Amino acid sequence: MGFMDPGNVVWFEISTADGQAVKDFYGPLLGWSFAVDPDSSVGGVTYTRIMAPGMPFPMGAIYDNAHSPEETMNVSIVSADVAADQERLEKTGATVVVPATAVSDVTTFARLADPRGNVFSLFQNNQTPERLKEFADQAGEQMQEMTAGPVPGAYAWFEIGSTDAEATKDFYTRAFGWQIVFDETAGGKPYSNVFTGNQWPSGGMYDLGTDGVDYLMPDFLVLDVPATTARAQELGATVEFGPDANPDGLVYSRLLDPRGNRFGLFSMPTNAPQVSA
Repeated sequence: MGFMDPGNVVWFEISTADGQAVKDFYGPLLGWSFAVDPDSSVGGVTYTRIMAPGMPFPMGAIYDNAHSPEETMNVSIVSADVAADQERLEKTGATVVVPATAVSDVTTFARLADPRGNVFSLFQNNQTPERLKEFADQAGEQMQEMTAGPVPGAYAWFEIGSTDAEATKDFYTRAFGWQIVFDETAGGKPYSNVFTGNQWPSGGMYDLGTDGVDYLMPDFLVLDVPATTARAQELGATVEFGPDANPDGLVYSRLLDPRGNRFGLFSMPTNAPQVSA
């Protein structure tokens, strides 16, 4: 399965009425850099690409609209036909937040909420076959760079938290064909790996039981979770969970940024290849 095949989570987006506040938080915390997308910034909306340190291609974007009533951070899932998927997913229990919308001649997107209220986007690239191949090649190069040496500050995982794990598993299995498999390495925690079609998992699901709030969030790789978590607090974030660790040495925490958006931090297991600084 290719990186840009339907069903893969390939992007995240922050929708906000104050893009500068988002930059002021995540820039110092994770070393992100930002570049305005001139093709997508129209009608009072500014679309700003987000780059991890040292990476030449964006991994997400800020949708900056001063008149927006919402503050959200959501992951984006590749679709071959956004309008058709929107209609199909409504029948499986999803709710349309923003209907299928074309952005110039470049992309079509829609924003939906799953049956538990978690927001995600569908993303379709409308460019020519030649440009699509170029885009896929660039994305593949970025993934190869991250595989060779994961980059601190990069989006590298997504996580679903559910107070009804069976309902959540049923929805995403039917919606995108994801496989959700219990993680035997999590030390008995109610955690499952999410396979979106690749050999290795690209996300996870935490069974919250009846204690917690459902969520779907991006997770970012860091070198030192406790130190980065403390720095996030200094910048105005709230720690919701952790830092905690698995038996294999993976360390993670879950936070709310100053705008109320949920995100995760994690560091690699102790037996994994070392992350380059």
